[in-house]
Amino acid sequence: MGFSGHLVFARSQRPLLEAPLFAGIAPEPGDEAHEWPTRPGGWRTLRLELGIWEYEMLSALVEWTGAPACVAHVTDSSTALVTGLGPEGHHWHAWLNPDIAASAALRTTADVGDKAVWTNSPEFEGALARKRAELDAEVPTNAELALAWATAAGVRTTAGHHHIEELLRTHSPFAEDLFASLLDELDFPEAEPGIRER
Repeated sequence: MGFSGHLVFARSQRPLLEAPLFAGIAPEPGDEAHEWPTRPGGWRTLRLELGIWEYEMLSALVEWTGAPACVAHVTDSSTALVTGLGPEGHHWHAWLNPDIAASAALRTTADVGDKAVWTNSPEFEGALARKRAELDAEVPTNAELALAWATAAGVRTTAGHHHIEELLRTHSPFAEDLFASLLDELDFPEAEPGIRER
């Protein structure tokens, strides 16, 4: 079983769990909440095994830090929806492992009868192809917005648009690794070498 939870990325000189927005949702005993190695400039990634995250929380985090931030909602390490926000209110989102995201979205469709029959039907294959095409068509815009977000964060990114698009179309067994790679590709300074916990 992979990781399900959130990867919260923001700039702060203090641990992100000290942000007021986490006061009411402190991790329960047994829940995992820890930071990955801090990147130069105070960029931190907080790994939270929590089931609750609302868009308003990202807005509160941006207000607290005064800098752009993003969060990846990871499902069983197989896919993640990344949402970014800047102080000016500009936001973006992108799927990591989009083919898996498309399949997962259709497998959990509520208005079908027998799920096993549905997922083995020609109708499912057709719907899956359309969903994948829909997500793929969003990639160029998502890549452009992610680059603009990184620039607004003060990063002198040299990343090519096509490199970000390629990463957003890449498959990896661990969506967490893709998230870290996305931050690297956007030219956020890399943390000192270390082992990132999953």
